[in-house]
Amino acid sequence: MGRTELLLAISLTLIMLAASSHGGVNAAAAQSPTKWLYKDFNQPVALRVKDLMSRMTLAEKIGQMTQIERSVANASDIEHYLVGSVLSGGGSVPAPNATAFQWNNMTDYFQRSALKTRLGIPLMYGIDAVHGHNNVYGATIFPHNIGLGATRDPELAERIGVATALEVRSTGIQYVFAPCLAVCRDPRWGRCYESYSEDPDVVTSMTTIIDGLQGQAPVGWEGPYVENNYKVAATAKHFVGDGGTTHGIDENNTVISYKGLVDIHMKAYFSAVARGVSTIMVSYSSWNGEKMHANRFLLTDVLKGQLGFKGFLISDWEGLDRITTPYDANYTYSVFTGIHAGIDMVMVPFDYEGFASNLTMEINIGNIPMSRIDDAVSRILRVKFEMGLFEYPFGDPLLKSSLGAYPHRELAREAVRKSLVLLKNGKTANTPLLPLDKNAQKILVVGAHANDIGLQCGGWTITWQGSPGNTTLGTTILQGIQQTVGSSSEIVYKAVPDKNFAKGKGFDYAIVVIGEIPYAEFVGDNNNLTIPAPGIETVEYTCKAVKCVVVMISGRPLVVPPYLLQSMDAFVAAWLPGTEGQGIADVLYGDYDFTGKLSRTWFKSVDQLPMNVGDDYYDPLFPFGFGLKMGLKNR
Repeated sequence: MGRTELLLAISLTLIMLAASSHGGVNAAAAQSPTKWLYKDFNQPVALRVKDLMSRMTLAEKIGQMTQIERSVANASDIEHYLVGSVLSGGGSVPAPNATAFQWNNMTDYFQRSALKTRLGIPLMYGIDAVHGHNNVYGATIFPHNIGLGATRDPELAERIGVATALEVRSTGIQYVFAPCLAVCRDPRWGRCYESYSEDPDVVTSMTTIIDGLQGQAPVGWEGPYVENNYKVAATAKHFVGDGGTTHGIDENNTVISYKGLVDIHMKAYFSAVARGVSTIMVSYSSWNGEKMHANRFLLTDVLKGQLGFKGFLISDWEGLDRITTPYDANYTYSVFTGIHAGIDMVMVPFDYEGFASNLTMEINIGNIPMSRIDDAVSRILRVKFEMGLFEYPFGDPLLKSSLGAYPHRELAREAVRKSLVLLKNGKTANTPLLPLDKNAQKILVVGAHANDIGLQCGGWTITWQGSPGNTTLGTTILQGIQQTVGSSSEIVYKAVPDKNFAKGKGFDYAIVVIGEIPYAEFVGDNNNLTIPAPGIETVEYTCKAVKCVVVMISGRPLVVPPYLLQSMDAFVAAWLPGTEGQGIADVLYGDYDFTGKLSRTWFKSVDQLPMNVGDDYYDPLFPFGFGLKMGLKNR
């Protein structure tokens, strides 16, 4: 067991020991006398579901199928509409820079409202924790999935899942919309960094993160599984084909045969279902012209039938509204079509009154049979019982120390190290620049990305789209360099150097950190994939004057013109590393060697796209799986 694993294990053990001695509402709930069978935690889950279902009115069932946004949620409406789930959309928080205590207060407030209803069914609170607990200030932010795919380390992914679950639970939240199992086949797609790889086998291998988030299901287990209240319900998303849309346009049409859909885009879902994933989110995209939110064949016949998925299907944000073109053109039709197709819980997220009235009408006039409603509600209740929500509905304040905990940050630092891909080292084979000299007299660091937490974390960080600036706690790349070099070394930093800045000043070498501005989803769709300004000029000006290593911070490969690559002494793909920039310095300075391998093909020109490993006309700048080592000895 390595140092990081030991620290993580100690942290988890201390938390669980503390929680085991903790009384309060949760412990009392587990020991309280039961009136009805469904409240008896000693009963099998199937019997508890059946008993509770037998007591529910239609309104209570529809309420369980409804998920609403926290910004419109309130106690009276949760009680009146019998709401089954609340979520935080990207950037939706109880207060700016809210603490774990503030998050817990909010989630407990909503939960108390749910428990006041006639049957006292607890609600699930969901959030996008796609690279750590990314909405929450001070949380550990791990590398985005494209970087984790470059590690080829399923065990690392599982440990990240363990840490993320603890940080999520520290804020009273029990449900995450992760992991993304998209197979990104075109980097022009704005969500490509949420994909582990263009290769379905790499994506499938990283489904181990589900075991970390939920706990590892026992051998032979069938159905959703959440080990205890230190774990969270996970979501595999977005089913299916979201990474294969035409021209990489978000929410667009994936044109592919059924065999191709299964072999490429569905492959990881077989593994996710086998691991007991609790929920699956439906994709905005279409398959051969049919919206996934309306596709009964794939959602019901294939996923629930052939794959045997027994958890619940959740729509994406306003996913039912988007069944029609334009959006919300016929909401009654959308509700009928989506529920008929097999969606169990609907991320409404705002007009829950309209959703409830439309669904009630469709049931009452016979368009949607009660068997479909009962299937949806029983799936939702099964997950809630498996999660232990009825026994432990509230947050545990003793977990607050998990948020941004040191062992988790050390784990993230390890993930950064393992995600880095060395693409070039030396203008000739005999003149490597890396590892860098820690005791160099004068070091130049340039580029805004070198000293900006928001830029190195990317989208889905604090806010939906992410933003530049030191938006949360962490270590910038520059700070990591400063903490690594010798005490006598002078570091000069310039965010945007002019053409003469590096000339004649006696720098031993330069570290040039460039990359993309944060984005998410359709905002990130990009047909050009050029290096954003002033990246190219920064490389040109600096690398002409001094030996340089270029570190690219990006959610995908970008176009690197031949002349620019030639000007570099070394080139490192660092993806979107998250809050622990020290991990980059660890490797640049030779404390660790490079081990990352490209999780996707690095193209020469966007005219080649889409281009993936195995294609007939495969002519990359760097092929899938490429990655150099420095060849460190005695380390």
